[in-house]
Amino acid sequence: MFSVRRRGVARLAAATMVSGLVVAGSIAIAGPAMADGADQGTGGATATLGDLKIYDTVEIKDSNREVSAGLFEMAVKPGGFIQTYCIDLYTGAKTGQEYKEVGWDQSSLHNNKDAGKIRWILQNSYPQVNDLTSLAAKAGATQLTEKTAAAATQAAIWHFSDKVDAVPVNADAAKLTKFLEEKAVELDEPTASLSLSPSSVAGKAGSRLGPITVDTNSGTAKVSLAPGAPAGVTVVDKDGKAVTSVADGSKVYFDVPAGTADGTAELNVQADTTVPIGRAFVATKVKSQTLILAGTSTSTVSAKASASWAKQGVVPSVTAEKNCAKGGVDITLGNKGDEAWEVDLKGVKYSIAAGESKTVTVPVAEDEAYKFTITGPNGFEKVIEGVLDCKTATPGPTPSETPTDTPSPSQTPATGGTTSGTTGGGDLAETGSSSATPMIAGIAAALVVVGGGAIFFLRKKKTAGQ
Repeated sequence: MFSVRRRGVARLAAATMVSGLVVAGSIAIAGPAMADGADQGTGGATATLGDLKIYDTVEIKDSNREVSAGLFEMAVKPGGFIQTYCIDLYTGAKTGQEYKEVGWDQSSLHNNKDAGKIRWILQNSYPQVNDLTSLAAKAGATQLTEKTAAAATQAAIWHFSDKVDAVPVNADAAKLTKFLEEKAVELDEPTASLSLSPSSVAGKAGSRLGPITVDTNSGTAKVSLAPGAPAGVTVVDKDGKAVTSVADGSKVYFDVPAGTADGTAELNVQADTTVPIGRAFVATKVKSQTLILAGTSTSTVSAKASASWAKQGVVPSVTAEKNCAKGGVDITLGNKGDEAWEVDLKGVKYSIAAGESKTVTVPVAEDEAYKFTITGPNGFEKVIEGVLDCKTATPGPTPSETPTDTPSPSQTPATGGTTSGTTGGGDLAETGSSSATPMIAGIAAALVVVGGGAIFFLRKKKTAGQ
């Protein structure tokens, strides 16, 4: 597919010739870090990236490349499926990775003046418009299939997300791409499927801690306390009545009876709904292609909020949110207690006075995975982690020049089609990847064997000389 495939393999082989044994050792022990927490205040859908399912070939004129372009399928936890397009062409998509629904301000769309046009394309093309005969007629095309319509839609999205000239190789698909690019108009950002604000509250026992406002596009959502909450603690409304379900705009509180020992509690909110078309999805643990929602079934979405309380001293609360405009993570530190809270955050000390709230932006490099823990009295702990992914990648090596962790489903021929089956942790560079990975792996393995043989030979020679 790529004219530079042989050159890329040759370069990798040369590098491996020098350091093959060391690299092989690194591959054997390297692995993803285990995660035990996540950014707070990021309620909504959580999904696992699957294969590129419906696709065809698109030429990227700017870099003279051909890539597979179309719809990914993602499995929502704990239930449901969604379809997504890519809005980050030059970043590899890692199958099997966890993704989280976020607002445009926490993605590469945060400073994209054409973000609304991307949403228009999603609303007015496949799969939202599945009458392909009608869609072809509007575009002046003769015939469209699912795979050519998906490729055409992806190409039009890349025009606005990555500012590239992407043209499907299929002539009718190219007409649809041109139609979508010319007709697109600005639409507003879609609302979250479910979110809680704030995601952390604090106070003293004998009072209601909150309010926590529920934002959702679902008719109702279920509310429950997480296991382990102290006896007597309940979730109530503003009138003090116990709450088990809420609607959009509802305000809920933690009711902590007087005399309750210092501690913490967490509430869960869950809803069955359809995630709004146009919501962004970003990887939570590693750098992986940013995606945007194109099709959805009814899915289960969730959000959490926590509370902490104490009779005296520090009563802390922490919320965190990515700030793409500032290139970091906003950490809001609150103290509802009656004495100052001394906080060490990434090596910098802060003093949060009684009754004070302070927001600190922690700088994070683009594409950097971050993780840090904030602790407080009475066992209070918040783990803040994620990946800052606020920009689309710039053109770099072709997929065949970028080694991948495992063979990816892009080994399916780029003539287009609907894939099936599963993969484990593959890296689909630029949506569709190259089939050079097995060749690269074979060369590396062979060189490791040759290197080992060379060492054995030299040792034998030395022994014989002695």
